[in-house]
Amino acid sequence: MKIKIPREKIKQAVNVAEKITGKDASLPILGNIMLKAEDNYLSVIATNLETGIIWDLLAKTETAGSAVLPAGIFSGLVSSLPGSTLLIDKKNDTVSVVDEKTKSNLISLAPEEFPTLPIIDGGDYFNVRADIFCQALTQVANFSGTSSVKPEINGVCVVIENDNIKIVATDSFRLGEKKISTAGKGLLSKKYSIILPARAVREIVAVFGNFQKNIIVYLSDNQMMIDFSDDDGGGRSRIRFMSRLIDGEFPDYQAIIPDAHTTQIGFLKKEILFQLKPAQIFSGKNSEITVEVSVKDKVAKIASRAADFGGYEGETGLLVAEGKDIAIVFNNRFLIDGLSAITADECFLGFSGDDGPALLRSKTGDDFIYIIMPIKKY
Repeated sequence: MKIKIPREKIKQAVNVAEKITGKDASLPILGNIMLKAEDNYLSVIATNLETGIIWDLLAKTETAGSAVLPAGIFSGLVSSLPGSTLLIDKKNDTVSVVDEKTKSNLISLAPEEFPTLPIIDGGDYFNVRADIFCQALTQVANFSGTSSVKPEINGVCVVIENDNIKIVATDSFRLGEKKISTAGKGLLSKKYSIILPARAVREIVAVFGNFQKNIIVYLSDNQMMIDFSDDDGGGRSRIRFMSRLIDGEFPDYQAIIPDAHTTQIGFLKKEILFQLKPAQIFSGKNSEITVEVSVKDKVAKIASRAADFGGYEGETGLLVAEGKDIAIVFNNRFLIDGLSAITADECFLGFSGDDGPALLRSKTGDDFIYIIMPIKKY
């Protein structure tokens, strides 16, 4: 293998690939990155067996071939070298990395021992804007669970039907749902409901979050692959990202979304957050706060108490207050998380009695909803 490539191009790809490598004592090769040169392209490849990436970069290939190099060392080397162009030359098991002023040598492992990544070749797919898809994943990802009993809630559910995408996460105590649209030109033979592992979600956002162009998402029953091509000014690059899916059926969350409310309020998000954040100090290990709504006075009172050192009480005026007075206990941190995920200034909160789920959204929008269960007091 012998290729020349601009350092900045390979630096970006290697830095991303390093984060996808795995740490497995029984498979130490997962801690490495494979470089594969052919047809004037260099492929940077990494996997942890759950997710994987192939990043194809335009390069000047003098001799085709492959090398497997330690991810951390190679990434650090590429990032620290001063030159603008790298010559990567493999002879036997030794890989030389040469720029205008330096030369470094690394030992390559056997390429044939590196795992083959499972590429989806054709089949069902949809198109979506990369940054919009990643923003939606980010908006709900923190609401997923960490259950050893219910692995199906330990990721983010993506439901695709026709031109509509619903992205959902829950830990059984709260739930977030974000709706977006596909970019058209898809081909789906059926409705899909897939569950992405939490790590895959983080990696997708890190890789594709800044691209304001469409990605193609290929689907199978147990795997997803994102395919992205971009003209980077010096030729085309291509990124393929693969992830296994969590096996299982996501909860039927639609059944818990309330369609009527005994009490509903409208408020400025910043005013409620102004009360919730100091209340958190006194909310105890269970993060409990009491929200008390006076419909007549259009006021919400927020209180928390720590048995060991005191309490907090505050109130804020409401823009809208309808229905019955209510006093309800929430997990304060969960309520802050939901409010923080809303981008609008004015919010709506609907209550289903003092022991039913509450629905939080922006004043006018329903593209994002947040369901929070109250803490029952016995």
